Amino acid sequence: MPAPYSVVALVGSLRKESFTLKIAKAVAKLAPADLKIDVVTLEGLSFFNQDLEGNPPADWLALREKLKASSGVLILTPEYNRSIPGVLKNAIDIASRPYGKSSFLGKPVGLIANSPGPLGGVAAAKHLQNIMPGISGPVMGQPEIYLNGVGDAFDEKGELVKDSLKTVLQQYLDAFAAFVAKQNG
Repeated sequence: MPAPYSVVALVGSLRKESFTLKIAKAVAKLAPADLKIDVVTLEGLSFFNQDLEGNPPADWLALREKLKASSGVLILTPEYNRSIPGVLKNAIDIASRPYGKSSFLGKPVGLIANSPGPLGGVAAAKHLQNIMPGISGPVMGQPEIYLNGVGDAFDEKGELVKDSLKTVLQQYLDAFAAFVAKQNG
């Protein structure tokens, strides 16, 4: 078997006990053997300001390099007010600049939205589907994944215990692994 593909999992929430972070950690554990998932949180990432592009801050450069070195990107997001969190949009803006040199270019992208409510972050995922195609490689269209009712999916240690969620995530990861392999083939 070839070496595993390195995938960056961007976590679109800053809360230490966020469902999104727990899902990202579960995804890293559930990943098939041909994917190595690096969970990346966005704490401390400075705000995008085009005036700084000539001499970008070290945190921007670190994020850009991590993405450039990867074989693919998973974006995990909660839904905030029918969209994505500002911290995630900020990270996308930083990584997609300077113009024409997006760190996402050529990278296959997967989107995982979630919510403790019944809609599973559909609006957030749809916003990402609008944002990413112009600045990234191909975005996996099928299967789509919107994780609803995630409030009871984890135990007190943050481990995924909801079997139905495990099954859906495993199916998604298997499809994403094939997508990454095809795009990097």
